[in-house]
Amino acid sequence: MRPSKAFPTIFVLGALAACTSTPTRSVLSAGVGDEWLQPSPTLEQQLEDEAERLPWTHGLERIEQIRWFASVGEPAYDILLDLVNSEEEHVASAALAALGATGDRRLVRHLRRIPWSAERQESDLHLERARTLVRLGDWASIPDLIEGLRDPRVFTRALCAKALRESTHLDFGFDPRGTEKERGKAVSQWETWWNKRAQEGIIARDASAPRRKAGTTRSSQGRCSPEN
Repeated sequence: MRPSKAFPTIFVLGALAACTSTPTRSVLSAGVGDEWLQPSPTLEQQLEDEAERLPWTHGLERIEQIRWFASVGEPAYDILLDLVNSEEEHVASAALAALGATGDRRLVRHLRRIPWSAERQESDLHLERARTLVRLGDWASIPDLIEGLRDPRVFTRALCAKALRESTHLDFGFDPRGTEKERGKAVSQWETWWNKRAQEGIIARDASAPRRKAGTTRSSQGRCSPEN
């Protein structure tokens, strides 16, 4: 996996979900034939302005932007989905974080449709994508987070563990700062749990993606093929 500065910066923003709110209809207009509620002209301009500023914000300012996009809800979906395609990983990560923070499960199929290159799959951005999909209820992405528990970086392991714990309410005693032996034992339990669930056939998955057991690396499962 190619390390990326975007992942540690954005992935930690999972707590934003608790800080979001639902936008009021006073700033929305129902778009005829559109899937999402469409923004009013004023809100549309605000969305465009914030999207233009996004590549140049950092730290708390970036956190506030992600929180704002998530709180806007549906009227922001189109522009956020477009930003996921940004060539700048930190921008794509921010868009994913905002979409995940909405908790709107309707977004899953739209995120699955976004082409995902081999280069992105090799980068840390795929972990932010996995976390976003899992937060939105797509447990088919859990193997990527389980794999992240083996990452050599403590911070990455901790964030993957947090995402797994929040979505499944399980942790199998995994301590990101534990010894390699202790971590390995917990990861094996995660893999056993996942493989059992996958065999039960109760996990919704992307029909276009290959079925992958936890504990199997992406390289051995055709890592160079986009998931979507």
